[in-house]
Amino acid sequence: MKKNIKGLFLIITLAMLLSACDPFDIEKIEDPNNPSVSSVTNNATKQQIQYLVTGLESKHRDYVSNVTNGWGSLGREIWLLNSSDTRNMTEWLGLGNFQLNSNVFGFGATGGGSYASPYSAVKQANIILDACVNTANLTDLEKKSVTGFSKTIIGYQLMIPANWLYGNGIRIDVKDETNPGPFVSYEVALDHIKTQLDEGYADLNAAGSTMPFKLSAGFAGYDTPQGLAKVNRAIAARLAVYRKDWQGALEAVNQSFMNLTGNLNEGPKHTYSAGADAVNPLFAPLNVPNPGNLRVVSPSTLRDTTAGDQRVKDKFSRLTTPFIVTTSSVALTGEYQDKRYTSNTLPVTFIKNEELILIKAEAEAQLDQPLNAVASINIIRNAAKIGDYSGPTDKVSLLKEILYQRRYSLWAEPGGHRWVDVRRYTGPGLLFNNMSEEIDTSFDKGVVYTQFPLPQAEVNWELYKNK
Repeated sequence: MKKNIKGLFLIITLAMLLSACDPFDIEKIEDPNNPSVSSVTNNATKQQIQYLVTGLESKHRDYVSNVTNGWGSLGREIWLLNSSDTRNMTEWLGLGNFQLNSNVFGFGATGGGSYASPYSAVKQANIILDACVNTANLTDLEKKSVTGFSKTIIGYQLMIPANWLYGNGIRIDVKDETNPGPFVSYEVALDHIKTQLDEGYADLNAAGSTMPFKLSAGFAGYDTPQGLAKVNRAIAARLAVYRKDWQGALEAVNQSFMNLTGNLNEGPKHTYSAGADAVNPLFAPLNVPNPGNLRVVSPSTLRDTTAGDQRVKDKFSRLTTPFIVTTSSVALTGEYQDKRYTSNTLPVTFIKNEELILIKAEAEAQLDQPLNAVASINIIRNAAKIGDYSGPTDKVSLLKEILYQRRYSLWAEPGGHRWVDVRRYTGPGLLFNNMSEEIDTSFDKGVVYTQFPLPQAEVNWELYKNK
């Protein structure tokens, strides 16, 4: 009986294989538990728009763990020590004889949170844009607020893969995932992102005073078209320094929520909660014996602190017992851990007032406005309780001071700032001649990568497409 059943199974399987014209031509299966894309892009109701926007805000936070831990390691802000699997040390820190490839652990075949997650958010936003075009259930003003928010998130999310792949370029035409556009250069990608943000800003400014959707508490204070327009300009200011558009950076911060006398930590946030929702992926209890997996402060970050810096006191917690993990080539010792998140439901700010003031300072230094730059720098220094800046005021000295302050003000935030900042200023005629030396490898003897190769899935797609 078993032999007959087995034989019948083989016959059915062969018949299915022989009758299939294309192994990639998969029969469409309707999901009874989720709406189809067509059902929400054809005369969507306000409730459906709300669901889509809520989904976009959720996807907007999916990069946080990968970028914070991965890029933080690349820039030697942190080490992610793991006693059971050392790949996020040996590979991210370039230890031993590791050769960078498309399958680096934690970034993997699809690029993980540095690639796949941002594009998932972009896809969600594109669905919303289509839904707005094809619905009669929203007024023109209401549509503007929806499209303005969606384009703002597209701009933010595309900066992530752009900065990760850098010189390898990214795709910007991804509306049809079965026929994506070509890879474009970093510069072209940033220009496209600027267009998205500028269009989003224009939409928000034309959206009136109310919105047909609600956002989470993470956008409290920014949950109007005017508030979102300020968030849009904050993101545009970050983009402007990547594009070396210093005047544009100044204009953007002045149109943002920057407040020179306000709370430096103010800004829109990714929210988390217990239960069915996601929890904060950066939370780690303090001083757990034998933690197994722990984000620790890199020794070079500790070595270069300024005495009495309040940021160090607020962000770093000394371990009762140092956490030591030995890889195949080196032993790594963590003496301090991250203490910013005291529970797994605390939000994560994704752009804040402190960064905007530092962007202002950098733009002022680049535009040969040293007095203004020093005034902006001193806001940050005095908040950190380290006193006014008293060094030279030539452009090079001011920029080095600003990057130093960014190092501690933006430490281990979900932007990979240290890694990106040093790369921005490494090269002929710039501040640094060697990225590895400036980021510092004296403690781990590894390699600092400038950029990452295309994810393996993209390599495979290009091979399949060209067959």
